[in-house]
Amino acid sequence: MLRITTAQLNYTVGDIEGNAQKMIDAASQAAAQQADLVVFSELSLCGYYPGDLLEEAGFMSRIEAGLSALQQASLKWPELHWVLGAPLPNEGPGKRLHNALVVVNAGEIVLTYAKQLLPTYNIFDERRHFEPGPDVARVLRVGTTQVGLLICEDGWNDDERDYPVNPFKRLKDASPDLVISINASPSNIGKRDQRHEVFQKASARYNLPILFVNQIGGQDQLVFDGASFAVEPERGLVFEARRFVEDVCTLRFCAGRFMGASEAPQDQLERVDPAGLPKMAFYQAQIVLGIRDYARRCGFKKALVGSSGGIDSALTLALAVQALGADNVAAVTMPSVFSSAGSVDDSVALCRNLGITLHTHPIAELVDTYSRQFHASFGHPLRGLALENLQARVRGTALMAYSNSFGHLLLTTGNKSEISVGYCTLYGDTNGGLGPIGDLYKTEVFALSTHLNEAAGRELIPQAIIDKPPSAELAPGQKDTDSLPPYDVLDEILKVLIEGPRLALQEFEEATAFVAKLQAKPEGQVLIERLRGMIARNEYKRRQAPPIVRVRARAFGTGRQMPIAAKYV
Repeated sequence: MLRITTAQLNYTVGDIEGNAQKMIDAASQAAAQQADLVVFSELSLCGYYPGDLLEEAGFMSRIEAGLSALQQASLKWPELHWVLGAPLPNEGPGKRLHNALVVVNAGEIVLTYAKQLLPTYNIFDERRHFEPGPDVARVLRVGTTQVGLLICEDGWNDDERDYPVNPFKRLKDASPDLVISINASPSNIGKRDQRHEVFQKASARYNLPILFVNQIGGQDQLVFDGASFAVEPERGLVFEARRFVEDVCTLRFCAGRFMGASEAPQDQLERVDPAGLPKMAFYQAQIVLGIRDYARRCGFKKALVGSSGGIDSALTLALAVQALGADNVAAVTMPSVFSSAGSVDDSVALCRNLGITLHTHPIAELVDTYSRQFHASFGHPLRGLALENLQARVRGTALMAYSNSFGHLLLTTGNKSEISVGYCTLYGDTNGGLGPIGDLYKTEVFALSTHLNEAAGRELIPQAIIDKPPSAELAPGQKDTDSLPPYDVLDEILKVLIEGPRLALQEFEEATAFVAKLQAKPEGQVLIERLRGMIARNEYKRRQAPPIVRVRARAFGTGRQMPIAAKYV
């Protein structure tokens, strides 16, 4: 029998000493459970993904010191094997590093394995820094159990569509009793189901039990949800760690089966719900963790949001409160001559519901003064789009002044629909350090707002905000639909143009069917081409916008890298 502790932890990129201490603390828990193995995630020592930090002077020396600290700590529990991830030097030709798995036991490194399949798609760019490992299987013998070892992407090519090498086949030839895969698998809607499907199929095909160990936490644009799991060839999914929280769990493995830490009834494995979180609950958990970790890791304790009285800023404020606490969130309403009394009143009601402070900073006089000076200096009055954008930029300047003065992290409030077509003002409402809802389409913004109210059992976001037509309120009587098609139409088109086959199957089929009906009409074709052009023309805005919290399979940022100066059609 083998006792295995899965250590699903929240690492900070570059904090090698802190990450090592987290691992030592988890190893102490594993030893208390009399575990034979404690398993950490991919690149756990440096955090995922370090990017060009790997090329910084002294970084690999710190990795070496971190490994030495873990080796020294392992002397305290000589029966325990530590399985962890770290960058290691490549002694052969090619890139100078490997993305490696390291096994430490009783003060020694007893096994290393270099990741063979290095992803370069979507958000990944591992080939930039790492050389693929050789096509060899690595098996660790612990007691009488043969443990096969993989790193993340190595387990995702069993259909052999993406790479000429299939590490699972080579590993099967080594006849392990169990496979352990260490991972840094970022979360997006549907990703949990994908993991389960891929590894359950491999488990059944090769008749191998598999333990998948992931990390949790927000890192820039990415959020890792944890959800480490175990599958067996016949029983399928038998264990899952908690999502979006650190979780250190000990399992027993005997005769091809995973069991609870002991034979006591309270330690038996619970049935895993295959459905997981509903979509809106998932969005809520992912964004809240993304905000919390981004703020914490960037040194912010408090956040700031410009409150327009609209749905986007309302949802951003509600999520910020859940992430940081009401005492750590401030809102600013900045009425202009075009702001409705209802918008200011809605901001007051919203902040009262959330228990946060609302500051008032009128901008009408500032806009008027700037407009008059502009006319005097250039002999041309500000009007139309220039005047609309001026209002947004005055607001953005006021918010950044508050951020500089009081040390708050400014959260931008743009959603994916608006960001897609450039319905935002550069250096205005795009100002800030993080965009929490930038990967939610506008229809999802409404749905998530309703979900937050239902989950709370009361109105966090006033129903008046949810019900009123969206407006930037930068011109008299302005509505979003003056410039854009209705959001239920816009969003379906954008899903096809931006995400396409990366959508979940049902969502893809629904969106493509919707667009196909539009394309059957001349006016529909014109609309689709207009939106395609708007997406292309506004790449320069997205390039300068703050990072967004990724929740969908293809998000703006590292997940969609498009040129600015290009002919698109």
